[in-house]
Amino acid sequence: MKINLISDTVTQPSAGMLDAMMNAKVGDDVFKNDPSVNAFEEEVARYFGMEAALFFPSGTMTNQTAIKLHTQPGEQLICDKYAHIYNYEGGGVSFNSGVSCKLVDGNRGMMTAEQVVEAINPPDFYHSPLTSLVCIENTTNKGGGACWDFNELKEIKKVCDENGLKYHLDGARLWNALVAKNENPKDYGNLFDSISVCFSKGLGCPVGSVLIGNEKLISDALRVRKMLGGGMRQSGFLAAAGSYALKNNIGRLSEDHKKAQEIGSVLGKLEFIKKVEFIETNIIIFELDESQMFSAVFLSKLEENDISIIGMGQGKLRIVTHLDYTAQMHKHFLKILQKIG
Repeated sequence: MKINLISDTVTQPSAGMLDAMMNAKVGDDVFKNDPSVNAFEEEVARYFGMEAALFFPSGTMTNQTAIKLHTQPGEQLICDKYAHIYNYEGGGVSFNSGVSCKLVDGNRGMMTAEQVVEAINPPDFYHSPLTSLVCIENTTNKGGGACWDFNELKEIKKVCDENGLKYHLDGARLWNALVAKNENPKDYGNLFDSISVCFSKGLGCPVGSVLIGNEKLISDALRVRKMLGGGMRQSGFLAAAGSYALKNNIGRLSEDHKKAQEIGSVLGKLEFIKKVEFIETNIIIFELDESQMFSAVFLSKLEENDISIIGMGQGKLRIVTHLDYTAQMHKHFLKILQKIG
């Protein structure tokens, strides 16, 4: 039995999703003539109560497009030091937009409104970059699937309004936060200037992310997407997968969260585990006491049992539960962990 817990991006489309894909009506989306894509974009925009949306191949491209639209070369954005846009998007912030990042030392990828205020460069001090954008990631990947306090997000919004800053949400795993905290997606739509959501993380789609904003932003995003090479042709097959996921795969995320909690509970009882970070959603980050067992040895023992997880560096390991991680797999994995222990 092979168990892949490297990421929630390793899933395969379900039978229902494949059926929806194969029955999609398609056209050429580069000419905006794909009915399935057009309907999907409208559906996602409505879900968040925003004006418009645009379908992209990846979440990195949606984030990079939003950053480019909200900033000018030489300016600076504020984000947490754990942010995906800084750590895992290939330096795209500087390459694509000519923008630098002011990194905030937050808690598990989450910063406070007070920290944002402190990170803003004085607008009349022309020796430093002009601060123009604040970027939030919810849930936080490197922070172990942590969910933001919505009240703190509102406080940061006030800071943005008071200082003329744009506000972008990297919501790649926002679905998990919505389920874990029983939140309303329209509240996020009312708060942010732009939101990026990913359908291949957690929701089981093979490809695709969506950028959401007002009509002007999304109209401009179409040009940036073209420049970045993100135009797709009969992408309605992929959009149909996203539409299926939006209707069928959000509520079930609570199952992934429950399994993650149970894995964390078992890990916490093993003598060679130094620390298990607080688990809110589907990501478990933990550290080994390497005086008792090296990470490489632990990973090797898992691989011997056809179980794959990932190392994050600095002694941290990560497990991510997902919809293809079945109850049978879960039971087997917990037994293997206890056996190693």
